[in-house]
Amino acid sequence: MFLLSEFSEYSEYSEYSDYSDYSDYSDYSDYSDYSDYSDYSDYSEYSSFPFSDFRFPFNMKHIIILGDGMADWHNEALGGKTLLQHAHTPNADRLARMGRCGLLRTVADGFHPGSEVANSSILGYDQHVVYEGRGPLEAASIGVELADDDLALRCNLISLDGNLLRNHSCGRLETEDADILIKYLQEELGNERVHFYTGVQYRHLLVIKGGNKHLHCTPPHDIPGKPWREYMLRAETPEAEETAQLLTELIYKSQVLLKYHPLNAQRAEQGMDPVSSIWPWGGGYRPQMAPLTETFASQIHRGAVITAVDLIRGIGRYAGLRTIDVPGATGLWDTDYAGKARAALEALRTDDFVYLHVEAADEAGHDGDLALKLQCIENIDRHITGPILDAVSEWQEPVAVALLPDHPTPIDLRTHTAEPIPFAIWYPGIEADAVTSFDEDAAQGGCYGLLEGDQFIRAFMQEQSSSPQPSEIY
Repeated sequence: MFLLSEFSEYSEYSEYSDYSDYSDYSDYSDYSDYSDYSDYSDYSEYSSFPFSDFRFPFNMKHIIILGDGMADWHNEALGGKTLLQHAHTPNADRLARMGRCGLLRTVADGFHPGSEVANSSILGYDQHVVYEGRGPLEAASIGVELADDDLALRCNLISLDGNLLRNHSCGRLETEDADILIKYLQEELGNERVHFYTGVQYRHLLVIKGGNKHLHCTPPHDIPGKPWREYMLRAETPEAEETAQLLTELIYKSQVLLKYHPLNAQRAEQGMDPVSSIWPWGGGYRPQMAPLTETFASQIHRGAVITAVDLIRGIGRYAGLRTIDVPGATGLWDTDYAGKARAALEALRTDDFVYLHVEAADEAGHDGDLALKLQCIENIDRHITGPILDAVSEWQEPVAVALLPDHPTPIDLRTHTAEPIPFAIWYPGIEADAVTSFDEDAAQGGCYGLLEGDQFIRAFMQEQSSSPQPSEIY
């Protein structure tokens, strides 16, 4: 459990420790005041923005720094500021001041604001073409080869408190313990059709041979503190009824098996949350995604993804990026930020493109921990954005740098939303716009305006020899 006392430099945030309980925000309708974020008609003036005027140097390398869930709402506890506005982020502000900014809609209409949607959209993938849910992406990360009729589902290990879902992560379950439980479930419930695979921490994989993907599933991080039975998966079509029934049976059987496992007795003695149940969701089949080395063949010959999250590894592998594992990278607030930055800089020596993903702020958002999310944002700025900017600005070989979250994870809501997110792009020789800070409000004044679909990645990656014209992007 995170203790503010362990981080004396963040003592100024101790007053926010009381904000860990957000049960009062269970009614999402209370946030109708934020509907103004969804109206960007004011940005029509940017519809003819001359992207062709942006001329990158030849042989430009590219790095995207992705702070998962960094964006947020205006918060009364912060004097009406967002967390990006309140946090001390001199390096993100420097990047915005030196470069050009805008807003990006990462979640297309009709799609749930999941990280699989947002991150693959940032890389330019059309969700109407490639979307198959989170499960197949995590299968790719784990190294599970899917047959054409394999239904792959993300399989959380969750904590229940009677009729309520306590949390989506069992209070930060260690992978070593999770592996014991997943192998136990496979031994007891697995067969030729059903197979459990160990992932990372609470994030695992369930594959159903011949399963039907037309299921309505609620991500468990969307319903903390809510009656879990009301959100059980259900079939969307008659053909999916058999699959829904099978998965429901697996859920209830897992609860009986896990309740009496010795590992849970040990966790109870240590005051830790129980591992109560599996929660399958995000199911789909193997997606068809063109690698970035094909989409941007003249610029990307070799690329890398750096992350501690299976989902992002999976996206990276389908995108044709090699995976770099960083010792100490946890996917949580205590990840090795500096180690990730060093790995990214080392990768840029040999690769043309690096996607550096940091999960920490998103997890803090799901926990409703204001102080922790502020700390995560500042850690990204201090240990990743700053060192990378400092290093590449001295290189003779030009490097383009982009900074952005994938989606908001508002502290007050504790789950993802679909509002557009801010981004900043800098490279040597770029003519800066008027934005001087990196946050949700400031980005509205950026010269890129509001982008969506593959517009961001094409604006970031455009080639000097074949710059896309506005008609090609809009």
